[in-house]
Amino acid sequence: MVDARKRPLQVIVENGEPAAVVVPIDEYEEMIERLEDAEDIEELARLRAGPRSSRKLEEFLAEYSPGV
Repeated sequence: MVDARKRPLQVIVENGEPAAVVVPIDEYEEMIERLEDAEDIEELARLRAGPRSSRKLEEFLAEYSPGV
């Protein structure tokens, strides 16, 4: 994890108001990865909370047709 306190904060100001922040690419990539992880956890929780269904492997294979 990148320690944000080691780098100076660079804020872009428009009309006297903060409009954007310049983020080093490694920090940006880490933020995106954490966001994707959080979304995955949220989706997993949603799926676990919902009804579950299953079917026999033979039934699935009878319907399955790979796009080859």
